[in-house]
Amino acid sequence: MDHSLSVREKIGYGLGDAAANLVWRGALAYLAVFYTDTFGLTAAAAAILFLVVRLSDGVTDIIMGMIADRTQTKLGKFRPWILGSTPFLGLFMVLCFTTPDFSYTYKLIYAYLTYLGLTLAYTVNNVPYSALMGVMTSDDRERTSLSGFRFAGAFMGGLLVMGCLPMLVAFFGGGDTAKGYQYAMYLFATLLMALMFITVATTKERVPVVQNDGACLRQELKDLSFQLPLILFPLSAITAFFYYRNWLSGIIFIVIIAVTSIFIKRLVNRPESQNSRSQQDIIDLLTNKPWVILLGMGFLTMMFNGIKYGVIAYYFKYYIGDELLTGYYFIALLVVSILGALSTSSLSRLLGRKMLFITSLLASSALTCAIYFVPQGSVTGIFVLGCGAEFFAAIMPTLFFSMLGDSADYNEWRTGRRATGLVYSAGSFVQKTGGGFAGALVLLVLGSYGYDGMQVETISQTLPGMQALMSWIPACFGVAGALLIAFYPLTDARQQEVTETLLKRRSASV
Repeated sequence: MDHSLSVREKIGYGLGDAAANLVWRGALAYLAVFYTDTFGLTAAAAAILFLVVRLSDGVTDIIMGMIADRTQTKLGKFRPWILGSTPFLGLFMVLCFTTPDFSYTYKLIYAYLTYLGLTLAYTVNNVPYSALMGVMTSDDRERTSLSGFRFAGAFMGGLLVMGCLPMLVAFFGGGDTAKGYQYAMYLFATLLMALMFITVATTKERVPVVQNDGACLRQELKDLSFQLPLILFPLSAITAFFYYRNWLSGIIFIVIIAVTSIFIKRLVNRPESQNSRSQQDIIDLLTNKPWVILLGMGFLTMMFNGIKYGVIAYYFKYYIGDELLTGYYFIALLVVSILGALSTSSLSRLLGRKMLFITSLLASSALTCAIYFVPQGSVTGIFVLGCGAEFFAAIMPTLFFSMLGDSADYNEWRTGRRATGLVYSAGSFVQKTGGGFAGALVLLVLGSYGYDGMQVETISQTLPGMQALMSWIPACFGVAGALLIAFYPLTDARQQEVTETLLKRRSASV
């Protein structure tokens, strides 16, 4: 069976992430500074907004993964969801960057509602989009290549929104940044919808998914509702400790984690006959070591990249003193990112994916940390070190999403069951959670220095915080990721054995 994909289909798939990153990278790079400097929220209010919305979004990711896995249409499991959610994604993209003439309280409510709407639309769109990679081909090398095209597309979308947004805001706004942001988003939302429709039209779902007998979706979602406390309570405890950082929130965090661990252990040890389909899917994931490690990697790499991207707009606006340089810096980073993503397939064949992951994390962390020592006026030094770090950073998400497909294969090889949508929804969840925590951490650090975007006199005292957020703070998460991925058990040779075994099984069942 030929599992190779045409360049046309790879490009078509990659354009979907170009579209998604008009939202993802636009929000990641500019939403914090938009909320504090244009919309008028305090840094503390924006920080808790990021945490609350992103954590609630994680629950919908899991539900969306389950729904997508059980979808059966002529278009397949995943493409119908991409098609149907695209208009809503464009709509909320515009609404999020719109500043209504409300009081502060109503503005805050508006921010929560529109950001929740944006993340929900993104979930319905991006969870199936990510899972689509797992059913386009069974070949792990082709998946790595496809992931390279995906993230090349992602970085191209990022290049447009992150590089051009400051100039478009200035052009459309004419000094009115609120108007500039809104009109710029009209343009990006239109482009987003066109690219997503191309993705649906040019891709195909090929890998047959093992069908499991079980309860209907309504019953599965009901079962899931009883398991949600195992997700929501630990996340809420982590969020409270992250935000308050005092002894009471620390004790509550420890107690909740301990109790949750006991319940999970009992669930895992229960006989399969007593479990519903959704319960068994979750148990399969919890006992899937490659997936668990990748889950941690998704969070750590998103913290690493998210902190850097979240502070860049502040850093160039205030620490460097030239806001328009923000766009040029993003353009430089994203051009390098495209090269990094497209190099991943070749480098992985040379080094192996695990070793390449470790190398990329350590190299990018070292170069990022070095930014701390660059003199304040040396723009060239920032560009050189930032671009060097970004080349290696671009390899991380490319490897992460291709290896998630491997963990789905591993689970099918081990149990005979496959929950591709749930595997990728969890990957999307930790990426969003990491992004939420990264954005919140940026705002909390700036807030701890007394930052207020509406009060110019508070800026100078926050410059050391911006310097740390651009350098050694994200580097700590990169080093932690390198230590974690060292325990990843699936070598390339082992994965090849898994792939060949699955192909034989599928051929025998036809």
